[in-house]
Amino acid sequence: MDNDTNPLLSIRNLKTYFEMDEGTAQAVDGISFDVYSGQVVGVVGESGCGKSVTIKSVLQIVQKPGRIVGGEIIWRVQQADGQEKLIDLAQLDAQGKKMRSIRGSEIALIPQEPMAAFSPVHTVGSQIIEAIRLHTAVSKKEAKRIAIERLHEVGMPSPEQRMDAYSWELSGGLRQRAMIAMALSCNPRLLIADEPTTAIDVTTQAQVLNLLRKLQQEHNMSIIFITHDLGVIAQVADYVVVMYLGRIVESGPVDDIFHNPQHPYTMALLESIPTVHSASKEFLPTIEGSIPHPFNRPAGCPFYPRCRSFIPGTCDTQTPSLQPVNEKQSVNCFLHHQTAVEKQN
Repeated sequence: MDNDTNPLLSIRNLKTYFEMDEGTAQAVDGISFDVYSGQVVGVVGESGCGKSVTIKSVLQIVQKPGRIVGGEIIWRVQQADGQEKLIDLAQLDAQGKKMRSIRGSEIALIPQEPMAAFSPVHTVGSQIIEAIRLHTAVSKKEAKRIAIERLHEVGMPSPEQRMDAYSWELSGGLRQRAMIAMALSCNPRLLIADEPTTAIDVTTQAQVLNLLRKLQQEHNMSIIFITHDLGVIAQVADYVVVMYLGRIVESGPVDDIFHNPQHPYTMALLESIPTVHSASKEFLPTIEGSIPHPFNRPAGCPFYPRCRSFIPGTCDTQTPSLQPVNEKQSVNCFLHHQTAVEKQN
């Protein structure tokens, strides 16, 4: 990781809600974390915890009726004269010129499903060329050269021929490589990977993870890696943010999270991972229950109905906050912090 002490991206108290006739879904409910230059931040949690909405908020691509209702998304812009400028992305017009110049150029996205992301009626090469020319003032010939170079860089076999292929003609692994090539085409400072290994087999998954780590080190990019798989996080991340029902329950360096988890939810997630020591024909530990419905959030700590360390009269009545528990980790849990009543006394 780069030694730069100023974060490249700083999210502060971000709130993204979906206001519907049935009620308001608080998809992202006041989260804060930083991403530094050259750092890989893993955001992990069960499906429905707000991971994807978080990164869509950063890119200003949250679909209606969702909208950012509070907080800041501070992006550090490198200007032409070498000076740096801080911009709050949350305040920019989603379809405005400034946001569109940042999206895809300075901050790029690898979506969950490349088959759905690529147009089926245009060749892969034409789409990469279009992305390059949209953000850089180069000729079509130069854009094609860059596109071929990027496809070669991500390990695409016969990149010149693949330029004329359609997405549906490529295997899942090759489509994912083509999507990574498109994301890297404009040399982004921050790459957001939204569960990029979900729809591919284990062997291809390992290749994609190794490729992302290699490219990150070569380009000194920052990466936000979204996944529900802690095994993937262990391979690629430097820093981990654990989310539950729109909130951060624990954050810290990857080694500390895996070897010294503090929140009951993080502990339960780690226990559910099979290991080489797991007995055969034996059920893995599971987290009882499921994530509450967004229109029926429990009072107090959102995890208390499923928590083995639930404190009656506290966890079900008061809301904890994310606070430091040691020099490196922060935890959102009453097991590690005084309750509001204790502080008043």
